[in-house]
Amino acid sequence: MKSKEHTRQNQSGEEYKRISKALDIPWNTVKTVIIKWRKYGTTVTLPRTGHPSKIDEKTRRKLVREATKRPTATLKELQEYLASTGCVVHVTTISCILHMSGLWGRVARRKPFLTKKNIQARLHFAKTHLKSPKSMWENVLWSDETKVELFGHNCKKYVWHKNNTAHHQKNTIPTVKHGGGSIMLWGWNYEQFQIPVNTGTKPSGFC
Repeated sequence: MKSKEHTRQNQSGEEYKRISKALDIPWNTVKTVIIKWRKYGTTVTLPRTGHPSKIDEKTRRKLVREATKRPTATLKELQEYLASTGCVVHVTTISCILHMSGLWGRVARRKPFLTKKNIQARLHFAKTHLKSPKSMWENVLWSDETKVELFGHNCKKYVWHKNNTAHHQKNTIPTVKHGGGSIMLWGWNYEQFQIPVNTGTKPSGFC
């Protein structure tokens, strides 16, 4: 059998491309057979483990596209989406498929709501001061603020995203610093001199 010849020539030190040329078959086929032999010690077709998945490759791609397009969609909503395409599966199956595709349910980060104008202004500022000296930053008054809910709380919201994409805009929850029923916290510092955090009961009234 050619598969045995693949492994024999590979053991003798032959490269994939030379084996491919000698046996007149694609080099990636040679590579696949040799990797299988190294991993399982055989080149025969192994029996399938477990029940075949109800979701084929085409449906899997549809599911991943939908979860990527709507990262806040719940498993139930994704289940209903697949059902509308004629594929009825359990939510556990959907979760497993998403995990195998590199998508994980994570708590969405809360980031300030930014318009396109805000984003462009921040990017321009960053590029302008990219090489500014340290002495310039020592003369900057740094300040920050946050809002604490008095009634209820900001519920966690989960999103589907791949590793290292948590801060992508579509995977975050936009926040604003106005609205009733909350306390505003505001603080600032200037070089080494710091001021204690002040509070105000109204969004527009800082102490």
